[in-house]
Amino acid sequence: MDKILQVALDFVDLKRALKVAGEAVEGGADWLEAGTPLIKSEGLDAVRALKKLFPKKIIVADLKTFDAGRAEVEMAAKAGADIVSVMAAAPIETIRDSVLAGRNYGCRVMVDFLGVSDVENRARQLAETGVDFFNIHLGIDQQMKGRVSFEIIKKLTRITKVPLAASGGINSETAPLAIKAGAAIVIVGGAINKSPDAVSATRLIKKAMAKQKSIPTTLYRRAGTEAEILKILKSVSTANISDAMHRAFGLSGIVPVTQWPRMKMVGEAFTVRTCPGDWAKPVEAVDLAQPGQVIVINAGGVPPAVWGDLATNSSVVRKLAGVIIDGAIRDVSEIRKLKFPAYSRQICPQAGEPKGFGEIGVPVYVGGRKVFPGDWVIGDEDGVMVIPKEEAVEFANRAMDVLEKENRLRAEIRKGGTLAQITELLRWEKV
Repeated sequence: MDKILQVALDFVDLKRALKVAGEAVEGGADWLEAGTPLIKSEGLDAVRALKKLFPKKIIVADLKTFDAGRAEVEMAAKAGADIVSVMAAAPIETIRDSVLAGRNYGCRVMVDFLGVSDVENRARQLAETGVDFFNIHLGIDQQMKGRVSFEIIKKLTRITKVPLAASGGINSETAPLAIKAGAAIVIVGGAINKSPDAVSATRLIKKAMAKQKSIPTTLYRRAGTEAEILKILKSVSTANISDAMHRAFGLSGIVPVTQWPRMKMVGEAFTVRTCPGDWAKPVEAVDLAQPGQVIVINAGGVPPAVWGDLATNSSVVRKLAGVIIDGAIRDVSEIRKLKFPAYSRQICPQAGEPKGFGEIGVPVYVGGRKVFPGDWVIGDEDGVMVIPKEEAVEFANRAMDVLEKENRLRAEIRKGGTLAQITELLRWEKV
């Protein structure tokens, strides 16, 4: 079969879904999918609306059926679905009933392997039921862990003739890889849904599929390595990170001392604990920290200052990424000239004495939270966020997801909408 681009419309608002669907069709989309969030929000009316607007397109209802297969496939088919998704982990009876219902109502069945650990054995079992497609699906939560692989598709091509679909985090770079692995259907969601220009985004992916050649993109990709994490964290804002971390708070009371347009500080924490005004350990830390790290200092939250112009100049020479002080800083005008990212609780002219109390490289309390050595610290004009090092991959990826969604919203607002109108805010207020 020809290689198919299926666009997953994973929205909760039908109007937005239909708008992107129109752009995707203009860009060359082959199949349109009423995504699971859309069907949960709007019901099968979403399928009806897509079929009415795009009668010549294959409409996929991503029901993710786990039980009552006959009834759900029948309902979706009558609403206009040409293909219905059923979970591979569902009871075999449910899958067989879904296939029979599909034959009765002229609807095909796509089996979704999300959450199945032994995909190869399950695929062998399900091939005998007469299902039409296998969807090897990497879920959103898995994508946020940086996992994207088409190895299982390569294996399945050797054991089954059922056409394979690939879905989960696919973009113009990875769509050709999915095809080369053996996928006949490439399912794309975010790389089109979140694009400010879904027409161009769809065309780009179709081009990559046709040429079977990756086309680089800066968005819609997920980090897995430290270098990729750093790149993403330099792209997103502290507001994006807060949203990604379930509206988490930043460092309370810690504000930027130096500011300039699009100021950014990103690096791993190099921690220091000292007494108020004792600047010995903070200055020693400058020599011990690695380039790109951020010195994070607990100085008791009060004056005298433990940091100033000379420590900043030393940090610039050492190529450090910034400093955060739960205490006091001075020489602000000179530090601002250097454009060195500096955050502090207080500013004062008085310096303390280098007595040498404290420790380096230990967990410290700063801005109301505990910061461990190696945690990622990100600062901009809004303040500072901290991501625990063991959660850096997930929350960097989730922050990028937030940014991508906002990019689409900004584009829709510029075309004449308002945030409340576009998101149908009143509809979603808690009852």
